[in-house]
Amino acid sequence: MLNPLYIIPARGGSKGIPGKNIKNLCGRPLIAYAIDVARECASDERNIILSTDSVKIADTGRSLGLEVGYMRPAELATDTAGSREVILDAMDWADRQGIVYDCVVLLQPTSPMRNADDVRGALALYSDDIDMVVSVTEAASNPYYNCFEIDPESGFLHVSKGDGRLTRRQDAPKAWEYNGAVYVINPQSVRRSGLGGFAARVPFVMPRERSIDLDSPLDWTVAELLMKQTNR
Repeated sequence: MLNPLYIIPARGGSKGIPGKNIKNLCGRPLIAYAIDVARECASDERNIILSTDSVKIADTGRSLGLEVGYMRPAELATDTAGSREVILDAMDWADRQGIVYDCVVLLQPTSPMRNADDVRGALALYSDDIDMVVSVTEAASNPYYNCFEIDPESGFLHVSKGDGRLTRRQDAPKAWEYNGAVYVINPQSVRRSGLGGFAARVPFVMPRERSIDLDSPLDWTVAELLMKQTNR
């Protein structure tokens, strides 16, 4: 049975939605939803790391009953800091604390519709001979059908992939996009390269209604409406 290290990345700075990680969504701070899911899945709460540089976010985590012993270094909380460096620093801290884990589960707070079954489903697809299981949803735009590029010579639009003769979206090969909800990562793989360099990535498919990634005030409004409709 897998024993994951759950990392919830929640830095203090946010431009699209200021203060979003502790902003109340349907009466609860946003990070509460990621913490809930991690608690449902983790066998030991020591394996849950709230990765933040913000004292306010750390205190909010503590107010939710989570032990917050790790603080992210300021240099890993900038707009240019990469996910790999954030993950590695949290892993190194866990190693120093003697926390045992065999994979890393990254749970971004910006996916409040994700549930514990989504995490368990992704974990069921993981094995130590792959780099990552990543949650996806069917892409809103399909490169074979309604995703276009501009030809640099003519300035005209052309379909991104294929010959452009498809008249029905149903006839196009399915395309998938990351939804940001669940990443199950091989620790050895992330020590070798960044997530974008992984060759062995397995998709875990999630429905669009649980794939909202909060990046703008409009996303927030949609999430609130959906959560109220589903009594979440």
